[in-house]
Amino acid sequence: GQKVTTPQAESHYRTLDKFSRDLTQLPREGKLDPVIGRDSEILRLIQVLSRRTKNNPVLIGGAGVGKTAIVEGLALKIAEDDVPEILGGKRVLQLDLGAMVAGTRFRGEFEERLKSAMEEIQRAEGEIILFIDEIHSVVGAGGAMGAMDASSMMKPALARGELRCVGATTPDEYRRYIEKDSALERRFAPIWVEEPSVDDTIQMLYGLRDRYEAHHNVSFTDGALVAAARLSQRYVTDRRLPDKAVDLIDEAASKLRVAIYSMPTELRQLKARLQKLATEEEAAWQNRDYERAAQYKAERMAMEGDFTEQRDAWRKETGLDEIVDEEDIAEVVASWTGIPVNSLLQTEADRLLGMEEHLHRRIIGQEEAINAIADAIRRARSGMKDPRRPIGSFIFLGSSGVGKTELAKALAEFMFDDQDAMVRIDMSEYREQHTVSRLFGAPPGYVGYEEGGQLAEQVRRRPYSVVLFDEIEKAHPDVFNMMLQILDDGRMTDGQGNTIDFKNTVIIMTSNVGSSSLKEVGP
Repeated sequence: GQKVTTPQAESHYRTLDKFSRDLTQLPREGKLDPVIGRDSEILRLIQVLSRRTKNNPVLIGGAGVGKTAIVEGLALKIAEDDVPEILGGKRVLQLDLGAMVAGTRFRGEFEERLKSAMEEIQRAEGEIILFIDEIHSVVGAGGAMGAMDASSMMKPALARGELRCVGATTPDEYRRYIEKDSALERRFAPIWVEEPSVDDTIQMLYGLRDRYEAHHNVSFTDGALVAAARLSQRYVTDRRLPDKAVDLIDEAASKLRVAIYSMPTELRQLKARLQKLATEEEAAWQNRDYERAAQYKAERMAMEGDFTEQRDAWRKETGLDEIVDEEDIAEVVASWTGIPVNSLLQTEADRLLGMEEHLHRRIIGQEEAINAIADAIRRARSGMKDPRRPIGSFIFLGSSGVGKTELAKALAEFMFDDQDAMVRIDMSEYREQHTVSRLFGAPPGYVGYEEGGQLAEQVRRRPYSVVLFDEIEKAHPDVFNMMLQILDDGRMTDGQGNTIDFKNTVIIMTSNVGSSSLKEVGP
């Protein structure tokens, strides 16, 4: 119903309809998941949005902690009219900046689109709350030689209070892009979003349970949801709750559903014949051939009984049912991390009690060393250790050939069911000071910065492993400074600023220093 007054009329009208998504409309269509356990953050969001000036909150938190879900929670509250009067009836629009930049071939096209969108927001007179996910992307977006970027165009409207905007970004990107632009930073009120606890995550999974059960047509046991939160927290260390726990139940349900549908050929053929009979029966009813339709129906009913009986027998034989339990969750964790399923589920006490016997299958003798290692591992696994430190740290002393490295391999096999789950670093390669950066990663500006360090990269890829520092006495003294951090805090920071987690590793150092003295003393 708008008049065409310029050649670019379509760009002046309904820009937001093309480049945004109405989050307050989604709950009415049943397309938004419930938001659980984020009441304090949503309340803080409402408080900032209700301010007279600088009413632009920016949610800052790690990837996967639920920043976007908090804004969706606000949209849910607005849709249910569970907000203060000042926010009642408002629309929360999620702007797709990528789509807005896409296809702008000539200078000025992006600026025209953004200006048009901002004019629409201003005409709405405060009825629209704009949500920009990854808000750091407005810095430099659409900016070319001599052109303004999106952030520069938004600053005046933000300053005047004509544009009410909610942003979401990670701490690194906030520091790198928003904090550097002080004029932009002072327009926003930061809200820090922390990772939820395991108990809070379990409550979130209970809230999402119905949606995932309906989507996958399976059901979850309570134990599966608890296992998803606890196993993901313990074993998936490079991601954050609740994202990793939600992904875990989603993939476990998907895996089970695919397995159920992967029926044997005979069953698939029987199902195809059933569908064909149903189609022919329907056609006979439409053609008023009632005798043939009744014949098809009787045939179909008999075949359905046969199909159900065969399918149930197959499911019983394969152990498949439509229930996701702890074992299904553990299998997905095993595929993600490489830790064998029986290590996650088998009663750990049983395995640990037989640890000496298992190690003695490969190592003959060395009673004292094996007993000391087994005792240390049992103490660590029973919770009698600092959770921030590695599972265990040992130094094996002895002359060449007595079985130091072989014992490390046997320990890797026992703990991770794979003797190759071992990161072996030959410390004789790190005698010089300049070689230390190869181990932990070169700092910015140095050659090899992009590649990362040998130790850092290997432990990042295999966070559940035995880390063997062979011939530790040959390393440069600078190596020991970093070793102190690993042994004391269970972590290290590589050259790129990433934190590498050593809490699930067993640290072993070998040396033959003093082996002649050991020989004289005897066993």
